[in-house]
Amino acid sequence: MASRFNALKADAAWQKVWDERKTFAADDLSTKPRSYVLEMFPYPSGRIHMGHVRNYTMGDVLARFRRMKGMEVLHPMGWDAFGMPAENAAMEKGVHPGNWTRANIATMKAQLKRLGFALDWTRELATCEPEYYGHEQALFLDLFAAGLVYRKESAVNWDPVDMTVLANEQVIDGRGWRSGALVERRKLSQWFLKITDFADELVDGLGALEHWPDKVKLMQENWIGRSQGLQFKFQLTAPSRLREGSGRTEISANAPSEEGSAPP
Repeated sequence: MASRFNALKADAAWQKVWDERKTFAADDLSTKPRSYVLEMFPYPSGRIHMGHVRNYTMGDVLARFRRMKGMEVLHPMGWDAFGMPAENAAMEKGVHPGNWTRANIATMKAQLKRLGFALDWTRELATCEPEYYGHEQALFLDLFAAGLVYRKESAVNWDPVDMTVLANEQVIDGRGWRSGALVERRKLSQWFLKITDFADELVDGLGALEHWPDKVKLMQENWIGRSQGLQFKFQLTAPSRLREGSGRTEISANAPSEEGSAPP
Protein backbone atom coordinates (compact mmCIF):
# COMPACT_ATOMS: atom_id res chain seq x y z
CA MET A 1 0.00 0.00 0.00
CA ALA A 2 1.41 3.38 -1.00
CA SER A 3 2.29 5.75 1.81
CA ARG A 4 0.16 8.82 2.33
CA PHE A 5 1.12 11.99 0.49
CA ASN A 6 3.11 14.29 2.77
CA ALA A 7 2.13 17.81 1.74
CA LEU A 8 4.56 19.56 4.07
CA LYS A 9 7.50 17.56 2.75
CA ALA A 10 6.48 17.98 -0.89
CA ASP A 11 5.85 21.71 -0.53
CA ALA A 12 9.23 22.31 1.05
CA ALA A 13 11.01 20.24 -1.60
CA TRP A 14 9.43 22.02 -4.55
CA GLN A 15 9.76 25.47 -3.00
CA LYS A 16 13.49 24.76 -2.63
CA VAL A 17 13.64 23.93 -6.34
CA TRP A 18 11.78 27.15 -7.23
CA ASP A 19 14.26 29.19 -5.20
CA GLU A 20 17.30 27.53 -6.74
CA ARG A 21 15.98 27.92 -10.30
CA LYS A 22 14.49 31.38 -9.68
CA THR A 23 11.35 30.05 -11.32
CA PHE A 24 9.29 33.19 -10.69
CA ALA A 25 11.96 35.81 -11.39
CA ALA A 26 10.89 38.08 -14.25
CA ASP A 27 13.26 38.26 -17.22
CA ASP A 28 13.87 41.85 -18.34
CA LEU A 29 15.03 40.64 -21.75
CA SER A 30 12.03 38.41 -22.42
CA THR A 31 10.16 38.92 -25.69
CA LYS A 32 6.92 37.54 -24.26
CA PRO A 33 3.94 39.84 -23.62
CA ARG A 34 4.52 41.50 -20.26
CA SER A 35 2.25 41.57 -17.23
CA TYR A 36 2.72 43.33 -13.90
CA VAL A 37 0.82 41.96 -10.90
CA LEU A 38 1.15 43.86 -7.63
CA GLU A 39 -0.80 43.53 -4.41
CA MET A 40 -0.62 46.13 -1.65
CA PHE A 41 2.59 45.64 0.33
CA PRO A 42 2.00 44.31 3.86
CA TYR A 43 2.93 46.28 6.94
CA PRO A 44 5.49 44.20 8.89
CA SER A 45 3.57 43.94 12.14
CA GLY A 46 5.09 40.59 13.09
CA ARG A 47 2.86 37.77 11.83
CA ILE A 48 0.87 36.87 8.73
CA HIS A 49 -2.88 36.52 9.35
CA MET A 50 -5.70 35.15 7.21
CA GLY A 51 -6.40 38.58 5.72
CA HIS A 52 -2.90 38.47 4.20
CA VAL A 53 -3.47 34.93 2.95
CA ARG A 54 -6.72 35.91 1.23
CA ASN A 55 -5.25 39.02 -0.39
CA TYR A 56 -2.06 37.44 -1.72
CA THR A 57 -3.77 34.25 -2.83
CA MET A 58 -5.94 36.27 -5.23
CA GLY A 59 -2.90 38.01 -6.67
CA ASP A 60 -1.03 34.71 -6.92
CA VAL A 61 -3.86 33.11 -8.88
CA LEU A 62 -3.80 35.98 -11.37
CA ALA A 63 0.00 35.86 -11.72
CA ARG A 64 0.02 32.12 -12.30
CA PHE A 65 -2.87 32.31 -14.78
CA ARG A 66 -1.07 34.92 -16.86
CA ARG A 67 2.16 32.94 -16.75
CA MET A 68 0.27 29.88 -18.03
CA LYS A 69 -1.08 32.08 -20.84
CA GLY A 70 2.52 32.61 -22.00
CA MET A 71 3.19 36.02 -20.49
CA GLU A 72 6.34 37.28 -18.76
CA VAL A 73 4.95 38.13 -15.33
CA LEU A 74 6.52 40.49 -12.82
CA HIS A 75 4.99 39.64 -9.44
CA PRO A 76 7.15 41.27 -6.74
CA MET A 77 6.87 41.63 -2.99
CA GLY A 78 7.86 44.44 -0.63
CA TRP A 79 7.18 45.86 2.81
CA ASP A 80 5.31 49.03 3.75
CA ALA A 81 7.75 49.48 6.62
CA PHE A 82 8.15 53.21 7.28
CA GLY A 83 5.67 54.71 9.70
CA MET A 84 4.66 55.85 13.15
CA PRO A 85 3.26 52.43 14.27
CA ALA A 86 6.78 50.95 14.12
CA GLU A 87 8.12 53.72 16.34
CA ASN A 88 5.26 53.37 18.82
CA ALA A 89 5.71 49.59 19.02
CA ALA A 90 9.47 49.99 19.48
CA MET A 91 8.99 52.46 22.33
CA GLU A 92 6.48 50.13 23.97
CA LYS A 93 8.88 47.16 23.72
CA GLY A 94 12.03 49.15 24.51
CA VAL A 95 13.81 48.18 21.28
CA HIS A 96 15.16 50.00 18.22
CA PRO A 97 12.44 50.43 15.54
CA GLY A 98 14.82 49.29 12.80
CA ASN A 99 15.63 46.03 14.56
CA TRP A 100 11.96 45.43 15.40
CA THR A 101 10.87 46.07 11.81
CA ARG A 102 13.56 43.92 10.16
CA ALA A 103 12.85 41.03 12.54
CA ASN A 104 9.17 41.19 11.60
CA ILE A 105 10.03 41.24 7.91
CA ALA A 106 12.14 38.09 8.29
CA THR A 107 9.30 36.29 10.10
CA MET A 108 6.59 37.31 7.64
CA LYS A 109 8.77 36.55 4.62
CA ALA A 110 9.34 33.01 5.88
CA GLN A 111 5.59 32.59 6.34
CA LEU A 112 4.80 33.87 2.83
CA LYS A 113 7.41 31.58 1.31
CA ARG A 114 5.87 28.57 3.08
CA LEU A 115 2.58 29.43 1.40
CA GLY A 116 4.28 28.88 -1.95
CA PHE A 117 3.25 32.10 -3.70
CA ALA A 118 4.73 32.71 -7.16
CA LEU A 119 6.65 35.82 -6.08
CA ASP A 120 9.78 37.34 -7.57
CA TRP A 121 11.83 37.69 -4.39
CA THR A 122 14.79 39.09 -6.34
CA ARG A 123 12.85 42.38 -6.49
CA GLU A 124 12.04 42.56 -2.76
CA LEU A 125 12.19 46.01 -1.18
CA ALA A 126 11.41 47.65 2.15
CA THR A 127 10.33 51.28 2.28
CA CYS A 128 12.39 51.87 5.45
CA GLU A 129 15.70 51.32 3.65
CA PRO A 130 17.73 54.27 2.24
CA GLU A 131 17.89 52.54 -1.15
CA TYR A 132 14.14 53.13 -1.39
CA TYR A 133 13.33 56.32 0.50
CA GLY A 134 16.30 58.11 -1.01
CA HIS A 135 14.35 58.21 -4.26
CA GLU A 136 11.35 59.68 -2.42
CA GLN A 137 13.56 62.38 -0.93
CA ALA A 138 14.96 63.23 -4.36
CA LEU A 139 11.43 63.46 -5.78
CA PHE A 140 10.39 65.74 -2.91
CA LEU A 141 13.28 68.10 -3.68
CA ASP A 142 12.34 68.15 -7.37
CA LEU A 143 8.73 69.02 -6.48
CA PHE A 144 9.90 71.70 -4.06
CA ALA A 145 12.16 73.27 -6.70
CA ALA A 146 9.20 73.31 -9.13
CA GLY A 147 6.99 75.16 -6.62
CA LEU A 148 4.72 72.16 -6.11
CA VAL A 149 5.51 71.77 -2.39
CA TYR A 150 4.72 74.36 0.25
CA ARG A 151 4.44 74.64 4.02
CA LYS A 152 1.66 76.11 6.14
CA GLU A 153 -0.23 75.62 9.37
CA SER A 154 -3.36 73.49 9.30
CA ALA A 155 -5.69 71.85 11.82
CA VAL A 156 -5.17 68.13 12.38
CA ASN A 157 -6.55 65.28 14.49
CA TRP A 158 -3.98 64.67 17.25
CA ASP A 159 -3.87 61.46 19.29
CA PRO A 160 -2.25 62.39 22.65
CA VAL A 161 -1.43 58.77 23.48
CA ASP A 162 0.08 57.63 20.16
CA MET A 163 1.42 61.18 19.71
CA THR A 164 0.60 61.15 16.02
CA VAL A 165 -1.76 62.72 13.50
CA LEU A 166 -4.83 60.70 12.49
CA ALA A 167 -6.85 60.77 9.30
CA ASN A 168 -10.58 61.47 9.69
CA GLU A 169 -11.27 57.79 9.01
CA GLN A 170 -9.09 56.85 12.01
CA VAL A 171 -11.22 58.88 14.41
CA ILE A 172 -14.21 56.89 15.68
CA ASP A 173 -16.73 58.70 17.88
CA GLY A 174 -14.10 61.29 18.69
CA ARG A 175 -11.46 58.76 19.75
CA GLY A 176 -8.32 57.36 18.14
CA TRP A 177 -8.97 54.03 16.43
CA ARG A 178 -5.93 52.39 18.01
CA SER A 179 -5.41 54.04 21.41
CA GLY A 180 -9.03 54.92 22.23
CA ALA A 181 -7.88 58.34 23.49
CA LEU A 182 -9.98 61.46 22.97
CA VAL A 183 -8.67 63.16 19.84
CA GLU A 184 -7.60 66.80 20.04
CA ARG A 185 -7.75 69.40 17.27
CA ARG A 186 -4.37 71.08 16.92
CA LYS A 187 -2.72 73.42 14.45
CA LEU A 188 0.57 72.09 13.16
CA SER A 189 3.00 73.30 10.53
CA GLN A 190 2.88 70.81 7.66
CA TRP A 191 4.10 70.18 4.13
CA PHE A 192 1.54 70.12 1.31
CA LEU A 193 1.67 68.99 -2.31
CA LYS A 194 -0.18 71.16 -4.84
CA ILE A 195 -2.07 68.30 -6.44
CA THR A 196 -4.87 70.73 -7.31
CA ASP A 197 -2.63 71.99 -10.13
CA PHE A 198 -3.20 68.63 -11.82
CA ALA A 199 -6.83 68.04 -10.86
CA ASP A 200 -8.22 68.73 -14.34
CA GLU A 201 -5.69 66.46 -16.05
CA LEU A 202 -6.23 63.65 -13.53
CA VAL A 203 -10.04 63.74 -13.68
CA ASP A 204 -10.12 64.00 -17.47
CA GLY A 205 -7.72 61.07 -17.73
CA LEU A 206 -10.11 58.78 -15.88
CA GLY A 207 -12.30 58.66 -18.97
CA ALA A 208 -9.51 57.02 -20.96
CA LEU A 209 -9.06 54.12 -18.52
CA GLU A 210 -10.36 50.92 -20.08
CA HIS A 211 -11.65 47.95 -18.08
CA TRP A 212 -11.66 49.93 -14.82
CA PRO A 213 -14.83 49.42 -12.73
CA ASP A 214 -17.05 52.50 -12.63
CA LYS A 215 -17.07 52.49 -8.82
CA VAL A 216 -13.26 52.63 -8.74
CA LYS A 217 -13.16 55.53 -11.19
CA LEU A 218 -15.80 57.34 -9.11
CA MET A 219 -13.72 56.82 -5.98
CA GLN A 220 -10.69 58.28 -7.74
CA GLU A 221 -12.71 61.25 -8.97
CA ASN A 222 -13.97 61.97 -5.46
CA TRP A 223 -10.46 61.60 -4.04
CA ILE A 224 -9.05 64.07 -6.57
CA GLY A 225 -11.86 66.41 -5.54
CA ARG A 226 -11.94 68.83 -8.43
CA SER A 227 -14.34 71.72 -7.73
CA GLN A 228 -15.36 74.26 -10.36
CA GLY A 229 -17.59 76.42 -8.20
CA LEU A 230 -20.70 78.23 -9.43
CA GLN A 231 -21.55 81.40 -11.34
CA PHE A 232 -25.01 82.91 -11.09
CA LYS A 233 -27.05 86.07 -11.78
CA PHE A 234 -29.85 87.60 -9.72
CA GLN A 235 -31.98 90.74 -9.52
CA LEU A 236 -31.30 93.29 -6.78
CA THR A 237 -34.16 95.30 -5.29
CA ALA A 238 -33.66 99.06 -5.61
CA PRO A 239 -35.89 100.11 -3.91
CA SER A 240 -37.94 97.15 -2.72
CA ARG A 241 -41.75 97.15 -2.44
CA LEU A 242 -43.49 94.67 -0.16
CA ARG A 243 -46.75 93.10 -1.16
CA GLU A 244 -48.87 91.09 1.23
CA GLY A 245 -50.88 88.20 -0.09
CA SER A 246 -51.82 84.59 0.47
CA GLY A 247 -50.18 84.50 3.86
CA ARG A 248 -46.70 85.34 2.58
CA THR A 249 -44.53 88.36 1.96
CA GLU A 250 -43.11 88.84 -1.54
CA ILE A 251 -40.44 91.23 -2.75
CA SER A 252 -40.72 92.60 -6.24
CA ALA A 253 -38.63 95.18 -8.03
CA ASN A 254 -37.17 96.12 -11.34
CA ALA A 255 -33.42 96.55 -11.10
CA PRO A 256 -30.34 96.08 -13.27
CA SER A 257 -29.01 92.55 -13.43
CA GLU A 258 -25.95 91.94 -11.28
CA GLU A 259 -23.46 89.09 -11.40
CA GLY A 260 -22.23 87.22 -8.39
CA SER A 261 -20.07 84.19 -7.89
CA ALA A 262 -19.66 81.55 -5.27
CA PRO A 263 -16.23 80.30 -4.32
CA PRO A 264 -15.29 76.71 -5.14
